[in-house]
Amino acid sequence: MNYRRRAKHLIQVYRIYLKKRLGQNFVVDESLLNSMVSYAALTQKDTVLEVGAGLGFLTRLLSSRCKQVIAVEVDPKLATVLRKQLSDLENVELIEGDVLKAKVPRFDKVVSTPPYSISSPLLFWLLERPFQLAVLAFQEEFATRLTAPVGSKDYSRLTVAAYYRADVELLDHVSKTSFYPPPDVDSIIVRIKPKSKPFMVEDEHTFFELVKTVFTQRNKKLRNAVVPFITKYGLSRDQAKVLADTLTFHDKRVRELAPEDFGALSNEIIDKKHSLQ
Repeated sequence: MNYRRRAKHLIQVYRIYLKKRLGQNFVVDESLLNSMVSYAALTQKDTVLEVGAGLGFLTRLLSSRCKQVIAVEVDPKLATVLRKQLSDLENVELIEGDVLKAKVPRFDKVVSTPPYSISSPLLFWLLERPFQLAVLAFQEEFATRLTAPVGSKDYSRLTVAAYYRADVELLDHVSKTSFYPPPDVDSIIVRIKPKSKPFMVEDEHTFFELVKTVFTQRNKKLRNAVVPFITKYGLSRDQAKVLADTLTFHDKRVRELAPEDFGALSNEIIDKKHSLQ
């Protein structure tokens, strides 16, 4: 099938006005769709989540390879197109709405080319849920942040969270010409597999909040970047500074700390804050 021609036809017939804020760029490369399905190693027992079903090209391909597809689409106009185009498929459940807010049934795997605009919140949403495997096409810059080395310019809160929750593989480079209309940047296919926790943290909420807070000042030394986080526990700024100066990694810059270091820090802060309260 010529997906590019098909996409142009559907856009014209249904008078679809593409919304850049929703990242509406549809995959029209058949080899890319086949690669994503292949990387997911689907079976007839799998329930697959697709985020941003668009014009339904990937949806139809998935439906032929798995037990059920849960297709989520936030744009009402595209949801209407999907209902008509996929009406012959009994194993597709269409959810119209924001995947981050909708009630999504249980799923085993995720195969999607989600809108770039929701890449970060979608990943954090996904990592909080049980699933076997995810194959996603992300913007190249975002994808490289998932596996960035400690201390590099791409090393971020996202890197630490991904490392703690899952094994992440960067697979194929995807040219922007694989989409219609083409986005401004290229993409990378990413495969994500949940894993056992690589290190122990006493409280995951504290751990993730710590990482979120200090990475807003990633180039500062920890003793300075961590003070706003410590004051959240009801300590005065002076008390927070005292505690910050006693932390193991207080003289290192935030970007220099490995994920395991953040785990140790969150545990240390929990243990030490009681002595100052």
